[in-house]
Amino acid sequence: MPPKFKFTRDEITNAALNVTRKNGISGLTARALAAELGCSVKPIFGLFKNMEEVGQEVFIASDLLYQNYLREDMAKGKYSPYKASGMAYIRFAKEERELFKLLFMRDRSREKIEENKEEIRPLMQLIQQNLGISEDEAYLFHLEMWLYVHGIATMIATSYLDWNDEFISRVLTDAYMGLKYRYTEGKDNAGN
Repeated sequence: MPPKFKFTRDEITNAALNVTRKNGISGLTARALAAELGCSVKPIFGLFKNMEEVGQEVFIASDLLYQNYLREDMAKGKYSPYKASGMAYIRFAKEERELFKLLFMRDRSREKIEENKEEIRPLMQLIQQNLGISEDEAYLFHLEMWLYVHGIATMIATSYLDWNDEFISRVLTDAYMGLKYRYTEGKDNAGN
């Protein structure tokens, strides 16, 4: 009689996360997951309806992991909290390339994308406190800074760049200081 494999949903999700880390989300197949678990596909489909449901759990687990990166880096105190959020985003891209691609570089043309200011409100409040600017200005400041951070993270995740943390920190400071000038002292010259 063949051995019975008993897994929990969490164990299968963790194995699916590992497969995604190695092969990307497109490499997350029932066979690849079964191979990672060392079993047939039967235990997978005993707990999940289909591979799409497994993929949804991998997405949720990836986002939780990313949120942990943010919390950890912001709590360390190595950088100011706002800068730490950008450094964490880039570190996630460097250390979890395929999970970063899944969360932040996937084709979203079929997704309904809604602006969620509440999600970034804590970061906007940091900007408002640091710079003494309005909520609307803090939102625009964050969008511009995030474009810069996302560009660096994307180039790292795709192996286009391989910058060390010291250099990344320096260029983020440069971008921040430029935006700070524009939103505070440079208001009179904003049209130029």
